[in-house]
Amino acid sequence: VGLHSHGIWRPKPLLDTARFTFNSRHRKSHQHSQALWKHEAVQKYLESLSKEYQQVSHQLRADSLNDFEQRTLRRRCAHLSPIAAAFQEIKEAEREVQELEAMCTELDSRDEKHLLELALEEKENLDKKMNTLCRKLFQLLVPKEKYDRSPVILEVTAGRTTGGDICQQFTKEMFDMYQSYADYKRWTFDVVNYTPAEIGGLHHAAAHISGENVYRHLKYEGGTHRVQRIPETGMSSRMQRIHTGTMSVIVLPQPEEVDVKVDPKDLRVDTFRARGAGGQHVNKTDSAVRIVHLPTGLAVECQQERSQQMNKEMALRTLRAKLYQQVIEKQLSREQSARKLQLGTRAQSERIRTYNFTQDRVTDHRISYDARNIKEILSGKEELDKLINKLLEFAETEAVTQYLENLQALEGGG
Repeated sequence: VGLHSHGIWRPKPLLDTARFTFNSRHRKSHQHSQALWKHEAVQKYLESLSKEYQQVSHQLRADSLNDFEQRTLRRRCAHLSPIAAAFQEIKEAEREVQELEAMCTELDSRDEKHLLELALEEKENLDKKMNTLCRKLFQLLVPKEKYDRSPVILEVTAGRTTGGDICQQFTKEMFDMYQSYADYKRWTFDVVNYTPAEIGGLHHAAAHISGENVYRHLKYEGGTHRVQRIPETGMSSRMQRIHTGTMSVIVLPQPEEVDVKVDPKDLRVDTFRARGAGGQHVNKTDSAVRIVHLPTGLAVECQQERSQQMNKEMALRTLRAKLYQQVIEKQLSREQSARKLQLGTRAQSERIRTYNFTQDRVTDHRISYDARNIKEILSGKEELDKLINKLLEFAETEAVTQYLENLQALEGGG
């Protein structure tokens, strides 16, 4: 707790970081947004923000402020205003719920049965409203990640399995899913690299995706995705044997050029002829480009464009993203060395989701969430968006929960 230079009371920030862990242990006590809302620490913090908002608003009406002080206070007021409004909105909805509960206790005679049913229906609607308002409030409280608005480099790579091409086929389906999702979200999806497998599948591919809040939506897609299905051809299909395969997804925030400076002396640039039918054309010149960053050994390539120069620019963009990723990794390691993180930029080898075709079920293991209709999810539209939003909602409540746990640990230690 501290004082603002103008005497405004400033509470300790609720969340110092938006990073969190998807725990394998499901947090039942804090899973629901309303449960977090009712927590004493959250209530105290919100009361303090509401108090600060009133003080800042009062200060802005003073005539003695200079231009700098006014700008500072206006920025703070703009930040606090939606939080204070959401806080009061939830308080009002809570009062309505309490009034309905009091009325329900009195409506117990047979003559008032219809009124009781209406009151209970209204209470159910208010509960849904409360949950929506609480989520909106937590979205305001959780600090926005630095890279949330960034475009991304998304890479997919087939895993290995025995007895078929299940991994390569699944990798192609996943890459197509993300391409469709980009179209659904009205993002731009530019293929950077595409290495097809022999029988209609995909070994590896990468794409640059840009648009509104791309990294925010895709950052938790990074990791190992598992598929369980009966192959369409071969002995396993005739015997109805289920095969298990994997593919991996890597999601890298795309930095601006100023974020990562690459010395041309540290690069080895090779050119070669594009392979396979992944591009928009059959390449008959050495326009494909491979760039090796000599100090780190990182290698990237691009073969999708006709122009060697365009391929070089795309490859450099990917290289900068990978170099920036190393910076992020070091930063995360320092900040969160005591916790094992499962983020879109970390723990890429950990299995995060299973697609079980025989049971028509997709399971996200991080949040113990099952979704039906694999076909709809792989179409990359509404059902996939719903699953991704479940992850984002869980992330918000987890971030607040982490704060509460840290606070309790500090209080216990003190």
